[in-house]
Order: sequence, then C-alpha cells, then structure tokens
Amino acid sequence: MTIFARRITETSAKDFGMVGRAAARGGDLIHLELGRPVHDTPAHIKAATIAAIEAGHVHYSDLQGLPELREALAAKLARDNGINVGAEGILVTNGLTQASFAAIMALIDQGDEAILLEPYYPQHIGKIELAGGRVVSAPLDAAAGFRIRRDLIAPKITPRTKLIALINPCNPTGRVYSREELEELAALAIEHDLIVLSDEVYEEIVFDGNRHISIASLPGMAERTISCFAFTKAWAMDGWRVGYLAADPSMIPALMKITTNEVTHVNTFVQHGALAAVTGPREPMERMLEADRAARDLVVSRLNQLPGITCAAPEGTIYAFADITGTGMTARAAAEALMDEAGVVVEAGSFYGPTGEHHLRICFGAQPLDRLGEAMDRIGRFFNAR
Repeated sequence: MTIFARRITETSAKDFGMVGRAAARGGDLIHLELGRPVHDTPAHIKAATIAAIEAGHVHYSDLQGLPELREALAAKLARDNGINVGAEGILVTNGLTQASFAAIMALIDQGDEAILLEPYYPQHIGKIELAGGRVVSAPLDAAAGFRIRRDLIAPKITPRTKLIALINPCNPTGRVYSREELEELAALAIEHDLIVLSDEVYEEIVFDGNRHISIASLPGMAERTISCFAFTKAWAMDGWRVGYLAADPSMIPALMKITTNEVTHVNTFVQHGALAAVTGPREPMERMLEADRAARDLVVSRLNQLPGITCAAPEGTIYAFADITGTGMTARAAAEALMDEAGVVVEAGSFYGPTGEHHLRICFGAQPLDRLGEAMDRIGRFFNAR
C-alpha cells in the first residue's frame, strides 16, 4: 500500500540549508545564517497583546482577520504603499509564509509554471511543487548588482507560466528594486497576463535614502498582484506568526478557501498586538533600523578588508551578500568550513540557486553588535589564514 500522496513522495525534500547542518553539529557557534531579528518585540506591542488577553479576547476571530486590524492595514497600505484595496482586500495570515502558500495553492494548477527570480527564496519551491506546479528560475543580472532585466526573464515565459514571484527588498541580495526595474517586470506581467506574488516583508528595512515601491501601485498591476507582508522583521515579531496579504477583493474568497481549511484564522489576541504595531509609535522600529544600519556597516566594512572578498552595501533587508569569487572557494565549501573551523554559521549563496554561487549570505541583523564583531573576527582569521 502506498501511504503518502504523490505531492509528498514526488516532490523535493525540504532543504533547510546551513540551519539544518548547524543544528546537527551543535557547539559554540555564532549564528548568522537565519533571518531571526536580534531585537525584542517593542513593549507597547506586548502590552496591547497582554491587555487583549486580560480583556477576554481569547475566542474565535473573524476568519478574514479582525475588522479593526484590516481597516488599519488598509489605511497603512493606501498611505504608504499606494495600494488601495480597502479592508475587504486584506487577509490576515499566520506570517508571510501562510500568505504566499495560500496564494500559490489558490493560483497554481498541475503543470503550471511559476518563475522565481534567481537568487530566489527557496521556501517558494516547496509550495509550488505541493500545488503541482513547476519551478522555473530566471536569473537576475549579477554583474549589475542583481538587477531585474526584462530580457533575462522574457525567455523563461511559456504558455504554462502563471505567476512571477518577486521579493522586494530582496532576500538574499539586499537589493531594493528601482521603479524602472519594477516597471519592466510589470510590463511583462501585463503583456503575458501573469500574476505577481510580491513578498514585501522587508519593506521598512531600507537604508541610505532608498525607497521601497510596491509593484501593485504601478499602473495595471493592482488587479494582478498579491502583495504579502508581515510584522516579522521590522517589528521583531518572528515568533508571533502574524502577517497579511493585500489583493483585489475579488480574489479574497479563493484565498480564504485555503486559509480557512488550513488553520481557520490567526490567533485572536496576537492580532491585537499587530494592531498596536500598525497604529502605534514608530520610534521603536526606527531605533531597531538604526541598530541594523550600524550592524550592516560593520559587516560590510570588515568583509571588504578580506582577501578575495567584495561586498556591496545592501540597500535593504538584514543580509549582506558577499562575493567570495576571489578566494577560489565554492559557496558550500566556504560555509561549511566557516562553521567547522571558525564556529560561524552563514548561508551558502548556492542555496538560493546557481546565480548565488561564490557568494555567502550573512545575516547582520541576527546578533548584538559585540557578538557580531566576534563573528567578524573569526571570519577574518579564517580567510586571512588561507
């Protein structure tokens, strides 16, 4: 008897990259491989959540998300992102992961193709395969700082293509895409009648005057974009598991067909914490952003002093994407040797597809500054000794 469905037996095994290898190894390791914010969740968000529990907000929620939270999110999106969907176009989810899973499951049929811009976010692969789809990767222009280029994406589009996944600001490269780049991608989506799944979890974490632009705000894109957000990074709420998506209201019933069958709805009192985040003071977020900027500057400066390594300053996110081509090492070999010999865990760029080869992704937002300095000392000793 075959026990498991083909969606399990005939799809790729889940690969956790260096996270899984580090967990198996154990020991005195400095973890820079996982995008877990070092900051604590701001006090006013915790207080609002505790108050909600004490007030008895412990029962079932609205399946789409608390109306007051959806209203606040709709106002935020209209004001800050140029996305005008109203509360009826908002679906509160268990993090951005559930938002993207719901979108992929609702959109992808057996044999449909989904394009990932490479270096890509590996988590999307399993979701697409579980839905019966086929992953197609389209390279970003590595020579131009991993720029979006229409001519590199267009040849990957076929009659089976259903959607393009966009991550902006980009994990792992740290790019914040320009309006011109997004317009190129939007033109392709309109021309070929494609949906764009836009992951914007790092929208608030941008540096040096760069500006995050939501692709759904561009002409012709509102009705063909599912925009996904979360409180995970900017508000240091990764363990809270709360996010949301924004889409044309006509899409919401189909998306809820997935979410309501999967988990019914998001934890009720956690949504009150999310409401406090979106309506409360921004100063705690701004302080965290300043700390992230200092961490970025430390890591980038130290990396660029090492032989065979260059690293552009990331425009956003909490990741540096260091080019180690000059060391002669592959990404995987370097990552594993750094863990085994230096006790520092970073992620191999090849984990994000072949375009990421000869790169290391280093999460500068995962450790306090003193621990980050120790990690860079260890990395420095490792590469200087080779």
